[in-house]
This record gives sequence, structure tokens and C-alpha cells, in this order.
Amino acid sequence: MEPITLTTERLLLRPFGPQDAEASYLACQDPDIQRWTVIPSPYSRADAELWTEKLAPAGWQEDTMYNFAVVRREDGPLVGALGVNRCTLPGTFEVGFWTAREHRGAGYTTEAVLAAARWAFTALSADRLEWRAEIGNTPSRAVALRAGFRMEGEQRSALFNKGIRRDTWTGALLPADLGLPGTYPHRSSPGVRGAL
Repeated sequence: MEPITLTTERLLLRPFGPQDAEASYLACQDPDIQRWTVIPSPYSRADAELWTEKLAPAGWQEDTMYNFAVVRREDGPLVGALGVNRCTLPGTFEVGFWTAREHRGAGYTTEAVLAAARWAFTALSADRLEWRAEIGNTPSRAVALRAGFRMEGEQRSALFNKGIRRDTWTGALLPADLGLPGTYPHRSSPGVRGAL
């Protein structure tokens, strides 16, 4: 897929490039980003260069991972990162994100997640966008809830991070949650929270 840029009221979500290596390196020195995400720890400049110059662009080329540098529209500093990744089940994608420490609390990541979700539901024909975070990562959970994800429970040993299998919270967002049509009909079960 050709890389694209998404625009919101305050943000641009654009593909990562070599110009983002230094800002990514600096943001990822944050112990919270290293603790709660699967990035290498410690995180080196070489890791940032590999990510911005090779891995992130390869995801677009291979049509498997769509990673965005999240920047403010007016002055362009890196606010965070957001990725939409294909899952094995057709029409299912997973979203992941981190926010630079100095930009937390402004609602940027929720805004970016909603823009990426609308794009995934329309451009990628997604019928389900999943979110997963290690149990205890309450800031990530708060973003997912503000973006409209419905929490679906906990999964044991569902995340492998830094040599340890970890339990996760899981949630999902469907096109109908944003007032959008799905690619395929969805038959919900009466006992599922939020079912019609």
C-alpha cells in the first residue's frame, strides 16, 4: 500500500521517515514507553534508525503494518506513534500506540486513534479493530475507552514482552461504534454487552 497521511483538527498522522529517528530515540528513553510497549529496552539510536528507515516503511510496502508518526499540525513536533497491524482473521486489525511524555494529557492519542480507526474501517475494509495492553497499563486503557473501545476481558499470557509472557486487557471497536457500515454483516448475540 502507498503510505498516506491522515489529518485531524490538531494532528497529522504521517508515515515515519529518517527525519523522525532523533525524536523517536528521545521519546523512547521514557521508562514508561519502554516498560509498557514491546520496543527494545534499552532503546538506542540504532533502534530508532532501524524503525524509521526500514521497519516502518517495510510495513507499508508489505501491506501488513501501517505505522504513523503523530505530529501536531501547527508546529510539527513528534507527539507519538500509532500503528494499525493486520491480524490473521480477515478484516481484523490491531491498534497500538505510545505518546511522548510531554504531550500526555492533551487528548492527542485519542484523536489519533479515532482517525486511524475511521481510516481502517473505510480504506482497509476493517470490520474489527482490536486493542490490547498489559494489565496495569491504565493510561493505554483510558485512551481506548475514550476512543469508544469496548472492553472484552482479560487474556492470560497473551503478550510476550522483554522475555516474559504477560496477561492483557483486550477491547475492540467495530465500524458501527463510529456510525460506519461494516464490510460484512455482523450478527451479535443478545448476551454480549452492547448487542442489539
